[in-house]
Amino acid sequence: MTQLAPGFLWGAATAPHQVEGNNVNSDWWVREQRAPGMERSGDACDSYHRYAEDMRLLADAGLNAYRFGIEWARVEPAEGHVSRAELAHYRRMVDTAVGLGLTPVVTLHHFTHPRWFAEDGGWMNDRAIERFEAYMRTAVSVLDGVEWVCTINEPNMLALMVMMSHAARTGAAKKWTSPTVEGAARPVLPDPDPAIGRRLAEAHHAARDILRRHTGANVGWTVACQALTATPGNEVKLREVRYVREDLYLEAARDDDFIGVQSYSGQAVDENGVVPHPVSPDNTLTGNAYRPDALGLAVRHAWAATDHTPVLVTENGIATADDERRIAYTSEALDHLLQAVDEGVDVRGYLHWSALDNFEWGHWEPTFGLIAVDRETFERRPKPSLKWLGEAARRGRP
Repeated sequence: MTQLAPGFLWGAATAPHQVEGNNVNSDWWVREQRAPGMERSGDACDSYHRYAEDMRLLADAGLNAYRFGIEWARVEPAEGHVSRAELAHYRRMVDTAVGLGLTPVVTLHHFTHPRWFAEDGGWMNDRAIERFEAYMRTAVSVLDGVEWVCTINEPNMLALMVMMSHAARTGAAKKWTSPTVEGAARPVLPDPDPAIGRRLAEAHHAARDILRRHTGANVGWTVACQALTATPGNEVKLREVRYVREDLYLEAARDDDFIGVQSYSGQAVDENGVVPHPVSPDNTLTGNAYRPDALGLAVRHAWAATDHTPVLVTENGIATADDERRIAYTSEALDHLLQAVDEGVDVRGYLHWSALDNFEWGHWEPTFGLIAVDRETFERRPKPSLKWLGEAARRGRP
């Protein structure tokens, strides 16, 4: 039987903007009010008020970890103005998780920015790193005892979002489209700008230094790993494409305490670049191919590209309305993950995306959750997949 690392994390993940509701000081809230065709997050899942219920459902199912985020736009709604009430709120979340037996995995930046930061040039402003460092020095005040901290979520996707936001502002793009959920409409995403990627790596390293000075946490960031593979004869093209899309960010994690791997599907690379997901009735609600094997491929590549930095699977899941399919996908993905462990990859945990059906960056339809949420009453309805994953956690295998 596969020997998992001591204290292996079995859990689920959320992002603050997607579940909290009414994040009115963020750039994403502004975008939702203005972008044609974009649905609004609104009250989201009202997890800002119901987080304890969400955590208890996870703990009662048998999970031992919960990844959630601190929302910069709430903590610092205006530059230099810190909301002590919001800091206290997030500290209560940490304490609630610990009290329920859940290890908190805290993400400090998950795609959203304070409105003032975005409107003053965002990450390409000369003061961007300085501003992010100030936020880090504020956030550490509520991280006492937290063992796992992610500085920035999916910087490779964030770099792409920064590019697309600029294009929308300048008129180069007719409308905003979400790169995280519109694979069917746009089957091949453009490459993120490496200049933005390098700026984000600089921000991550600055944040890591602050967190290491002021906390005892394991510090890393999470990368969207696409499980790219070469078609025959196109290994050189694969290396070129993979560097700009993933390896720039994975290599920046070589001195981290862990690398967060986020995997959903895989794609091939031919002489022209990334091959679109083939049209198939098996494709997920986001247009991605049904590829549970992608998790094993992604974990192995991240382990190699980071020079054997320990791996924490911070997201893996499937957009489907069929919960039996969710269980089948997750079971096979975990089998591939455990094969990688057997091969010597140091994996510290598995966090499913997502704990809740939530707001998926402009859309409500793609459902990833282990728990359904009534959007009018906010009633939580655990799905069979939550019970299944909890049982897998108790056994230590699917």
